[in-house]
Amino acid sequence: MKQFYCLIIFTVMVGLSGCAPKQAEMTPQMSPKNIIVMVADGMGVGQIEIARLMEKGKEGRLFLQSLPNVGLIQTYSYDNFVPDSGAAATSLATGVKTVNKRVGMTHDGKPVESIADLFKKNGKGVGLVSTNTVTDATPAGFGSSAKSRSNQAEIARQYLSSEYDILLGGGGKYFGAKRQKGPDLVPQFKDKGYAIVTNRSELSKAAGSRKILGLFNNSFMNYNLDKEERNSKEPSLLEMTRAAVTSLSKNENGFFLMSEGARIDHAAHAADVTGIWKETVEFDKAVRYVVNWAKKNGNTLVVVVADHETMSIGAAEPMNIQALKAINVSPEYMATKLVKNEAKTAFTINSIKSVFKTYAAIDISTEDAKLLNQRSMGKKGILDYDYKIGWEIGSMIADHYGVAAMASSIRAQSKTGGHTGNMVPVFAYGSGAEVFEGVMDNTEIFFKLKRLSGY
Repeated sequence: MKQFYCLIIFTVMVGLSGCAPKQAEMTPQMSPKNIIVMVADGMGVGQIEIARLMEKGKEGRLFLQSLPNVGLIQTYSYDNFVPDSGAAATSLATGVKTVNKRVGMTHDGKPVESIADLFKKNGKGVGLVSTNTVTDATPAGFGSSAKSRSNQAEIARQYLSSEYDILLGGGGKYFGAKRQKGPDLVPQFKDKGYAIVTNRSELSKAAGSRKILGLFNNSFMNYNLDKEERNSKEPSLLEMTRAAVTSLSKNENGFFLMSEGARIDHAAHAADVTGIWKETVEFDKAVRYVVNWAKKNGNTLVVVVADHETMSIGAAEPMNIQALKAINVSPEYMATKLVKNEAKTAFTINSIKSVFKTYAAIDISTEDAKLLNQRSMGKKGILDYDYKIGWEIGSMIADHYGVAAMASSIRAQSKTGGHTGNMVPVFAYGSGAEVFEGVMDNTEIFFKLKRLSGY
């Protein structure tokens, strides 16, 4: 009888292993002409679940959840088990582990070739799109080599030299004469044949141009939540992605596009569930567009991936979804409405209470208002930047409405502002998508893309 049970167990184990997903071997038939990598900065499974619940309800699904091939990736950097966006993007784009804050370089400062560079070198179109500055960590990891992601003026100069076909996002100030400490780069891009656009209307008219430089904000592009309040004329991620694909697809050799939903991460840093919802849904719309385009094209690979997870966001049982859905602006916007005292050393208690009541329907106590002032103080004894004050406001709102997120005190100790080492999802569709299954390291994304492309 004992031998009989052992036989049953062995048979079941063999059967289960046979049913487990296997990494498909790459074949010439898989080789895609075009590759589109959609990067959701800071998006873990918690962020997906938050967006799904708030947009579709308990039984609904986001579009990206319908993609046929799914895996998980580990995200650690060379010097830390928690990556920043620079190191994480570098691993995705180049297959190299590097130290946090570095982009497009090895840990010891040697430039490395990215998948975008390989496509450019082989006569294909290349585009970089982001709702962050187009020179910040994720696009820079694909399109530059710099010892620090903070060297955004240098990264802008590298873009001018490399002449990627499509550059769309924020960060206009890094192209200007002040940050360049010399000539403005924009006229130089124009001299090289780029259509220069600064708002959604101009982008719509320029869509189809072979080369486009779109700089829609001096800094980050606005949160979706804040666009109405700020009277924004910026294009959405969907509109930028559509314009990029329209232009890049004119290259008969094919193209590579990286399009980043960057502000999912920024909302997550503030434990801003409402912002995570809106930014993730906008990202999901862009994913739907590129997948539908790929279906019609028939020779395109779409890879949807996050660079890392931010703030251990989760859909906790006490979460008050209806109250969170009623919030109409970001915590960062709320921070701009706080009133400083006469000495400029703190915010008035009345203004703090008013902001929480007006924008989040929360009656906070005097003690909590004082706590916000304490948390808003920067290292030099002066009030911090609006976005960091927004982090503290967001965390207080999250605590009040039952959101599962990293504690503010833990975030304060984090050099990445609250990133985690949690695995993140990867979804794929199209030519070669079968190889993006199972548990992978983030560096494997580059090597799979490289092999599929025949380089």
